[in-house]
Amino acid sequence: MTSTLPDVGAFAREHATWHQAKEATLTSPHGFLSVTSLAWLSDRPVVVPGVPGTWVVGDRGVVVTLTQGEHLEVDGAAIAGEHVFGHLSLRESVLATAGDTAVELAERGGRYVVRLRDPRSPLRLGHPGTPVFPADPRWAVTGRFTAFDAPVPTTVGGAFEGVEHVYDAPGTVEFTLDGQTYSLRAFPGHGEGRLMVLFSDATSGRSTYAFRSLTLEAPGADGEVVVDLNRAANLPCAYTDLATCPLPPAENRLPVAVEAGEKTPLTRGTALPTEDGAVLAV
Repeated sequence: MTSTLPDVGAFAREHATWHQAKEATLTSPHGFLSVTSLAWLSDRPVVVPGVPGTWVVGDRGVVVTLTQGEHLEVDGAAIAGEHVFGHLSLRESVLATAGDTAVELAERGGRYVVRLRDPRSPLRLGHPGTPVFPADPRWAVTGRFTAFDAPVPTTVGGAFEGVEHVYDAPGTVEFTLDGQTYSLRAFPGHGEGRLMVLFSDATSGRSTYAFRSLTLEAPGADGEVVVDLNRAANLPCAYTDLATCPLPPAENRLPVAVEAGEKTPLTRGTALPTEDGAVLAV
């Protein structure tokens, strides 16, 4: 296979910068390692441990009702009594604040979830860093994106039981490793034209988590795209039970051992359900 970055030293430095930025986001005060509780919303009012208010979903979308002494800020403005968040679009998330904590309201798989993000989370404070394979240009190759005639709705399961995700897959990414050609179904990524590929490989469940994610920059006009498997990254579900990550499509399993990118985290947050249906980190 042809390396896209022959300067090994520069390649390693760029990879280190990428990994450091990802770790910084993960361990930021309201990064995903700060999540300490969650609850799925329904038409039955629910109280989320550590989160102000009583939450419910109805014709007006998501509504929270605060009692006297409870405080919540939305877009920097303090709210009191009843506040209507309304309906969220597919996979949308909004953040409110309560003191130094953040309250995340999100749409996931057609359902609404509220999560508390607390900077005092033991998982966040005790994070030892994510192990990673040494950067190696041999895992960075030029691939080809082929668009479907029209986006194909693709349903995948979720890391959280009972959650399904639907993505409009725009096409497939094909690339060659050691003379073997592979094809993976791509989903829309974050950012104009970017792609996200969820995949597993022969290291999954061994040296790496069950599956990983790869972000690809927007393909060129001819479909050319850089596939750098050194950037294979863990999703939040690799670190905690309090994540709702999508699973890879069934066809996105590589038979080769991709010894590149992030390895299995050294620690993992577990969670237990409460009597009222919420889930708490333990």
